[in-house]
Amino acid sequence: MRVRDFLKSSKAYKILHIINGINCRHRKSEVIILRNDSSSETLEAWIIRLRREFHQYPELSFKEYETQKQILKKLGELGIEAKKIADTGVFASIKGNAPGPCIALRSDTDGLEVQEKLTERNGDYISKNNGVMHACGHDGHMAMLFGAARLFQETGNFPGEVRLIFQPAEEIPQGGSKRVIAEGGLEGVDAILGMHIFTNYESGSIGLHPGPFMASTNRFEVTLKGKGGHISEPESCIDPIRIAIDLINTLYSALENQLEPDKYVLGIGRIQGGAQFNRTPDNVGILGSYRTFYKETTDTIDKTIKDCLDTLMEKYRKPGEELIGFPDYDLEILHGYPVLVNDPAFTSAVHSKLQKSLPELKIYSEITKTFASEDFASYLQIVPGVFIYLGSRNPQKKIVEINHSCTFDIDEEILIIGTNIFYTVSLDFLKNPDKYINSKRNFRKKYFNPELL
Repeated sequence: MRVRDFLKSSKAYKILHIINGINCRHRKSEVIILRNDSSSETLEAWIIRLRREFHQYPELSFKEYETQKQILKKLGELGIEAKKIADTGVFASIKGNAPGPCIALRSDTDGLEVQEKLTERNGDYISKNNGVMHACGHDGHMAMLFGAARLFQETGNFPGEVRLIFQPAEEIPQGGSKRVIAEGGLEGVDAILGMHIFTNYESGSIGLHPGPFMASTNRFEVTLKGKGGHISEPESCIDPIRIAIDLINTLYSALENQLEPDKYVLGIGRIQGGAQFNRTPDNVGILGSYRTFYKETTDTIDKTIKDCLDTLMEKYRKPGEELIGFPDYDLEILHGYPVLVNDPAFTSAVHSKLQKSLPELKIYSEITKTFASEDFASYLQIVPGVFIYLGSRNPQKKIVEINHSCTFDIDEEILIIGTNIFYTVSLDFLKNPDKYINSKRNFRKKYFNPELL
């Protein structure tokens, strides 16, 4: 079903013309009354306008200063007190009218170093910041979070607290989430909800996956130290280029013998060394990365890289006083985002609630795990929650480009759906937290590495 048909023809929804002039789609059983305002702009139109404003002025990770100013300004206009967090992020709370739990809603705020290309769609909102683009939907995430914030602020008829996290720097490891956590962003939070727009799924659909869902990111850098010299005298040299070739082949083969292919991916992104055609270089650098779903797999790859290097050092060692100490290597491994693990009980409760409250919503209840990664994973190591995929693919509108493309765009009709998902799930959690939280949460031990926090 098309998004527009879902919104207009659904029995679960109607358009209510509020006496103050503001329109809002809502469930018949959950009447939303907005504050007095002379505007006739619908909630959906307001969300779309915010998305386009954010889209025009993207900023890179930890440089989201103007974005931060706009978020603080817009929250202030809604009467929501907010403060800065993680340098360029924003943190705010909306209190209900009765005691209760606290749920956090998170949006990322950073753009990418991409030059946006003009298309037949984006002329009115193409990026005005040269070489920077919201090419991963973060502008839409912010707009949807604002939509949910407005609904909670205008109604006030809920128990507990809604925590708003506008998080910077999702796009670069270690990510902004750790800064948010370190500065107290999750203090008092009982659960967390996040959402991401992707064109992998049709517009208006959502994807869920209980348990490990998105992979960890790990980066390794090797400097191979050989003995340089003229290529006419190989007996006096130790060639780091040959060692590099051998390392790559040995590493791939060793991992294939130890691990199933669906457990990891590993790739080499850069090999750099040498400058002269007739000279054996002194050093060669190798830069690569790998992604896994389990800590045990990460540990295996870490150890295999080091074992392969140690074996090759012995293999290429030569006699001779001038060759003492060669070959050698430096190895640096950086563990970035951890595995993103959706709490199974929470995910199941979200699925049930959305099926009941939004029956026309197409839900993929157990989409395939992905080797993509997200620093939302760090929040899920602290509190239960779920990360939801929101589909935006719409071939009729020529919205088919994948995230990070210079012509990436989103079907703006999904923004009101994302807003309603944020609001519906959060409200239900605040009223019925026991449906969502499994106090044992023993599954965490299998996937989480406390040292990565």
